[in-house]
Formats: sequence, C-alpha cells, structure tokens
Amino acid sequence: MISIYVQILLIIIFWNSDCQIIPRIEECGLSCSQGIHCKGKPSSGIFNSFCHDAPASLSSVVLKSMKISTVMKCVQGSQCSLHLSIKGTLSLDENIRGLEICSLSLDTQQSQCTNVRFARKKSKMLNGKKVQVQFNCIEVNVAQHIYVTMKTVPNYCEVKLSQEYYVEDCRNSDVGKYISDCSAGKFDYNVDRARKIISVNVSNFLRDQDYYVRLCHKWFTCEDVGAFAVIKGKESLKSVSLKYSQPLPCLCIEGWLAIPDARRIQLCPFENDTKVLWDNIVYNPVTQTLAWEPACPVLVMVNLCRLTKSNDHCEDIQNSSKNSPEKVKYSRVDTHPRLCMKFTTKQGSWVKCPFAHGEFPAWKMRTAAVAEQIQVFFTSQTKAQFSVLLCNRTQLASCESVGTHHSVSVGDSVSINMSREMCGSTICIQGWRTDVDYTVPLQICDIHCDFRGQTYGDGNPAKAMTHRMKSVHSLH
Repeated sequence: MISIYVQILLIIIFWNSDCQIIPRIEECGLSCSQGIHCKGKPSSGIFNSFCHDAPASLSSVVLKSMKISTVMKCVQGSQCSLHLSIKGTLSLDENIRGLEICSLSLDTQQSQCTNVRFARKKSKMLNGKKVQVQFNCIEVNVAQHIYVTMKTVPNYCEVKLSQEYYVEDCRNSDVGKYISDCSAGKFDYNVDRARKIISVNVSNFLRDQDYYVRLCHKWFTCEDVGAFAVIKGKESLKSVSLKYSQPLPCLCIEGWLAIPDARRIQLCPFENDTKVLWDNIVYNPVTQTLAWEPACPVLVMVNLCRLTKSNDHCEDIQNSSKNSPEKVKYSRVDTHPRLCMKFTTKQGSWVKCPFAHGEFPAWKMRTAAVAEQIQVFFTSQTKAQFSVLLCNRTQLASCESVGTHHSVSVGDSVSINMSREMCGSTICIQGWRTDVDYTVPLQICDIHCDFRGQTYGDGNPAKAMTHRMKSVHSLH
C-alpha cells in the first residue's frame, strides 16, 4: 500500500489541479496586437507542410513564446465546451505573410489548422515590430492529449514552435461541473444478501454513451473486484447485476461514463458492516505467530486479552496494544482458548477468540491440598514451561504477588505453603506459560483447604480432600 507521505503529496497535487478555474469566453476568435488587422481561415495544413530555407536576413527567433491554456465557452450558462487558447509572438518581416496554427490529437490523430493572414500594407509599416497572436477556436475534449504547432507562412525550416498539452480532465471542479461528458450519472441499488447479488440501476447519463459499473475495494483508490459491466447507451435497459463474495464495509459500487478520465461516483452498501473485518485472524503453529490483516482500511486499536470465566469481560494483556492501518502481528503466542484479540474503534469493541474451538492444544492448571500445602501441576499436549505463585486479587484485572515464583514443567508439580488465614480469602494461585511472549495468566481463587490432620494413615482425610480439590480447582 502507498505510504501516508506519498498519499498526502498526491492529495496536494490533485487538490491544486482540481481547483483550477477555467477562464470563460463568450465567443471564440482570432486577435492580433499592435492594431494589426488579421484574418483566420481553416486550413488543411497540407500546402504548408513542406518547409523552405529561410532568407539570410530572417532571424531564427522571429517566432517565439507560444503559450497554451484551456478556456470554456458556455451557452445560456449550461451547455459548455472546452477550447484551446493559443498565444504566440511574431516579429513582423517582409518575408512572412502570416502564421499557421495546428493542433493534432495524439489520441485520435485528428488535426485542426488555421491560417492567419495580416494586412500587408500595415504589416510592412511595422516591419520588425512584435505582434502577439491569440486564437481560441480549436474545440477539444476532456483529458485530450494535444500536439500544437505554430509555423510561418511560407513555412521556413527551423522557424517553428511546438508543444504538447493535456486538457484538464473531469477531476477539475470546473470541468466536472459544466462539461456534459463528465456527468457521472446517478444510480440506485438493491442488495440480495441471500444470493450475494447487487442490482444496479443507472440514470441521468448521456444518451448513446456507454456506461461502466464495477465493484471495487476502496482504499486510497478503488481496487478491482472482478470484471466491470457495460451498460450500452443505445439499449433501453439500464441495469446490471453484480455478484460479491463478502459484504465488506469498503466494498463499493463505482460507475462512470466510457470516456477517458470520466468522473466516477461511488456508493458503498455495507459501509456500516464492520463486524466482518475482525474475522481475518490467522495463526501459524510453526512460528507461533498470530496475525490479523484488515480487508478494508479502518482506524482500530488491537489488543490481546484474557477472557474471564464468565465470558463477559476480556482483560487486556500488558504490552500488546497495537494501532496500525495495516497488518498486525504477534510472535510466540500461547494457544490457550481464553487468549483472544480485542478490536476497538469509535463504534465500540469486539472480541474474537481464535483458539476457543479446541483446534489447537491447550494447557490446564490443577491443584490438590496435601497437609498444609497446595500442590500445583500443569497438563499440556505439547512441551511447555510455566511459572506459578500466590497472589492477592484486589481487583478484577489485578493480582499482586505475595510469594516467590516457582518454575514448573509439564508433568511436574510444585508445592506451595498455604496457611489457614490464606484459605477462603482473596489469595489466589496464578500460573502462566514462560516459554512464549504472549500468554494468559490463569488463577484459582477462593481456595477452601480445611486442613484437619497433622499425620495421616492409610485412611487419612487428605486423600479424599485431594480428590475433591482436583475436580473443583482446575482451570483450562
């Protein structure tokens, strides 16, 4: 995707070109300065196409300073057309009878030429004087690529001006508003969610002009989603049906006239359906990488979180917040069912738990009471390392350590001293994986240990208690 700095630069460039006002003319015509009377006459350009050697007395800069711009001619303030305004400066000379101005469309290879002649008596009197010639009767199309030439009559070799010129396109606010070719049309749509079809009806566009309709994903530009449909201008039916695969908020209908750089209109039927964006979560078990990539541009804060037992709250995991418009990735992630991803936007928060369906191995923490100790052990289908400690749970998302950390491997156990005062209080046993970067800490709280005997025989009560605690105090 385009970097934010390039996007800002492009926006500035487009804004400057789009906001340029096109000068208006009431009538097109030819004018010459210095009070010189000049006449214009359409020409094929053929008779003046071959050049002759210039007289020794003729300066090579007798013709200079050609400038080209676009002007707009409107009838009754509504029907408007675009014309080239061509200006050039000629030093009058007895060897020059006039000028020939030609335009060649590099898109269609069509040319238009005009012969400009001066009143001979007046021009001889002003021999050596500079006269500015302006001609603005060459009609052009939107976004046309033009090659303009200005030559003397007769056509002297090496005495010629030429320039390429691009006519403004429909992105220009003036052109887009007043030139009929830029009419983007109007369309309405109907969505059949069961069949995943969008029916589009188009109206208010030029007759006999084809119209394109497509589906696209709107990022900085609108990227193709399948082929576009063509509505023939000569056909009476002005509707098409477009199939889509997923109702994304950036999935838009785009329509435009079948002309170069025509203005486009867009409607996005699913722009409020943001929930589908949070489904694109992928886990790679080889690299232990959890990733999410947005199918559409969205401003979102992403966190890893631990889903509570009641499933009504997901506690953020420290140092997991990421704010990125592109791909979000977490390395060395625990695959526990309660490890989830939380997405937060201005509209709210959504929690997705990619490991909740048992497709990946999960670990469990169990406890059993033995004498005045709590035995903690972990089970897992894969090799893993754990830490365990006693903590005081003062808040829902906070459990402060009140003892030393104990390291445990899968299949081993550790014994933690537990006094009578600790039993049934806010003291919890907390365990978590230490061989990954992101894990969920699990807690066993409200421990009713009820120690009775100092010594135990074959029938000592601790055995029954151990069995009961294994079934009650386990987390996974």
